[in-house]
Amino acid sequence: MAESLPPPPDWQALIKSGCRLFVGGNASVPYSLVQHLMDNTKGYSDIEMVHMLALGKTHWAREEYRNKFKVNTFFIGGEEVRRAVDEGRADYTPCFLSEMSGLFADGTLPLDAALVNVSPPDEFGYCSLGASVDICMSAVRQAKKVVAQINRHVPRTAGHSYIHLSEIHACIEADEPLVTVEPQPIDSVTERIGQYVAMLVEDGATLQFGIGKIPSATLKYLQHHRDLGIHSEMLTDSIIQLIEAGAVSNKKKTFHPGKVVTSFAIGSQRLYDFIDNNPHIEFYPSSYVNKPTNIAKNDNMIAINSALEVDLTGQVVADSLGHDFYSGIGGQVDFVSGASMSKGGKPIIALPSTAKNETVSRIRPFITEGSGVVTSRGNVHYVVTEYGIASLKGKSIRERALELIRVAHPKFRADLLKEVRQHYWVPHYQEKYPTDIPELGAIQLQKLVIKGETFYLRPLNPADERRLQEFFYSHTKETLRLRYNYDPKQMSREKSCNLVSVDQSSDAALCIVRQEGSRITIHAVGRFYYAPEANVCEVAFVTRETQQGKGMATRLLAQLIDIAKKRRIAKMMAYVRAENTPMITIFEQAGFKRLMSDDPSDVELALDLEQPE
Repeated sequence: MAESLPPPPDWQALIKSGCRLFVGGNASVPYSLVQHLMDNTKGYSDIEMVHMLALGKTHWAREEYRNKFKVNTFFIGGEEVRRAVDEGRADYTPCFLSEMSGLFADGTLPLDAALVNVSPPDEFGYCSLGASVDICMSAVRQAKKVVAQINRHVPRTAGHSYIHLSEIHACIEADEPLVTVEPQPIDSVTERIGQYVAMLVEDGATLQFGIGKIPSATLKYLQHHRDLGIHSEMLTDSIIQLIEAGAVSNKKKTFHPGKVVTSFAIGSQRLYDFIDNNPHIEFYPSSYVNKPTNIAKNDNMIAINSALEVDLTGQVVADSLGHDFYSGIGGQVDFVSGASMSKGGKPIIALPSTAKNETVSRIRPFITEGSGVVTSRGNVHYVVTEYGIASLKGKSIRERALELIRVAHPKFRADLLKEVRQHYWVPHYQEKYPTDIPELGAIQLQKLVIKGETFYLRPLNPADERRLQEFFYSHTKETLRLRYNYDPKQMSREKSCNLVSVDQSSDAALCIVRQEGSRITIHAVGRFYYAPEANVCEVAFVTRETQQGKGMATRLLAQLIDIAKKRRIAKMMAYVRAENTPMITIFEQAGFKRLMSDDPSDVELALDLEQPE
């Protein structure tokens, strides 16, 4: 037999002035219940309302209620709460999402009552917290009183989301749809960021992502992946299309295999219907989902988070704009830490390179005065913008700066390098900033699968200085003699810097690299030098001995020919040692013709780029 519902709340008996109340948040704020409180607490004052992000109309944060209610939020959002924080009528408490529940449990923020939104009870008397388990479950367990809004629009979710009617001291029934957030349209900048982030995700990886356009764009480009898993504090609509595309199976997960694990959902009504009674998606408290050691139990954990700005050492600002607090710490540090500890894990910070209509660079020489560091430079492995992927793990300050300048907007790169020279040590020869190759298109990174191995073709850039030096010292004497026509003994850092600091708008330099985590190894380099007076370029390339015969030189040459044609260069020249038969063959297969030469030890070849194919 179904149990009877608890009585309506008698606020006079449940709370008093000066008490602290928890209000369920995100998309599942119990608005009718809060309104009932507001209507029946005449004469009350100084009631502290503690919550996370509260979507929708947060009337209790309005100026007119300043004497009755004071907001203490873990995450700033919504016009009324933001204004209250800005005006000093509300407090923002920074805290890792994994540790918020502990503030209730250890008495730092003891709760007199918890106000939550729940589904109608089942035949056994259990109600579900639905789309917002997060810190609601912990608040229910720690509060002296639990007051519920029983709402048929709250989905019943699997996992650890249930509370029994016997745990509820009072309730009202109010059928109130959850707040919906429709997916935002994806612009071209976000599209490119999503493509780059997707390149860092291998089949079988487990993902965490937040709300917004960047996660949506990333998930769009993961639809052809296979056996992905989800362990994420939040779900959005993007998960539906990823699951429907067959990309998510969760079977490769090493923690909760076979299940999507999350703690709250924010999205459209379609999402709330999707999670309703879905046994494949399990909701758990944030103290469990966001615990870094639990996150790390997933091998190949990919954490995708955003930022407001990143400085050239890799410090991440995510909750404030200067002296103005903007959002909250949330779960970024939890998942960055967990992914860092995961076997094969990758913590990724993804953000547009600019703000305010491209007038402000989000890649900063130093963080804006007043801004706070959410994620430290020691935690960050990758920073992704629409201009590429900066790999920071294990990099020196100088190398980090060069990597981050490379993914900054081109119009800010010269000024950023100037700031680096002023504030961080760089050698006197580090003069050029990274440039793109326009002919490669918006995505300056091409994924190559060669004999089952994954490589990437991209422009050579100043951050490759040490990598090129290592590439040089990997060669045998014979390779060096064939490439340079003599046996060079040294590749100094200064010479290496000069070779990787290329003005890609006139010359062109490409490399093929293997990237395993943050370990990047150059396996082939191809370049041409342009002689404008004759409208001719000279091409050359070299491949690591272990990769020769796999077609890398052919790929580089084809790409360089395409770039040269698009630049309307008339002719491409090559000079090869006569005994270097494999190299000569590559050129001739590409259409190069041998020219007469006075030196029998050298072969001169030319390709007429103006001749129709």
